Amino acid sequence: MGTVVVRYRTKPESADENAHLVEAVFAELAAADPGGVRYATFRLEDNTFVHIADVESDPNPLGSIAAFAEFQKNIGDRCEPGEGPNPQAATLVGSYRLLAD
Repeated sequence: MGTVVVRYRTKPESADENAHLVEAVFAELAAADPGGVRYATFRLEDNTFVHIADVESDPNPLGSIAAFAEFQKNIGDRCEPGEGPNPQAATLVGSYRLLAD
């Protein structure tokens, strides 16, 4: 499937809730260990969130994570108008100890 980068900016009052929902995804991933995915999320100072997922299998293992479904539910309501999720395919140009195998 490849690498996908998703970027969006939450409303200030929704940023902590969004972060908790994301943390739940990582907790469930750690417990389930579905394999076939490398995933990271960053929260920027302006409440922009950047998710990077490198998916090696089809179907996407994130689809089997209940916390991921909960995170996606109503995400548009947590975002600033016009700043909703914008997934884009990405190609790794370089990495130093961050996204390497």
